[in-house]
Amino acid sequence: MWRTVILYALALGLGAALLEWLHYRHAMRFLPTEVYITVIALAFTGLGIWAGLRLTPQPAPATFERNAAAIASLGLSPRECEILELLAAGQSNKEMARTLGISPNTVKTHLARVYEKLEVQRRVQAIEKARWLALIP
Repeated sequence: MWRTVILYALALGLGAALLEWLHYRHAMRFLPTEVYITVIALAFTGLGIWAGLRLTPQPAPATFERNAAAIASLGLSPRECEILELLAAGQSNKEMARTLGISPNTVKTHLARVYEKLEVQRRVQAIEKARWLALIP
């Protein structure tokens, strides 16, 4: 990081030196001040974008791998895993029932079993624990 900061400072210093050189060469007589201000603004914008891209970490695209061992140890059925995914997507019981083509009461039954197997009481707790166990992305 310090290397980037030093390079940024050197670029700013070189830009200032270039401006002074232009001023001493009487380049101000040929072009209006607005042109120089625009050039400086564009240079600093480009430098800022470059520094931002260099300093901001780029996350590696992670591929999600479901934890089959946790699913087996908890005894989750494939339908309960689907319910967990829809739960994490923020769907209500009725929406889950429509998506899966089952009744809302069946969704409630599946949710109760999922809560019991994950040892939680609420939706948010179930989602957090499922993500922690790598059951859902």
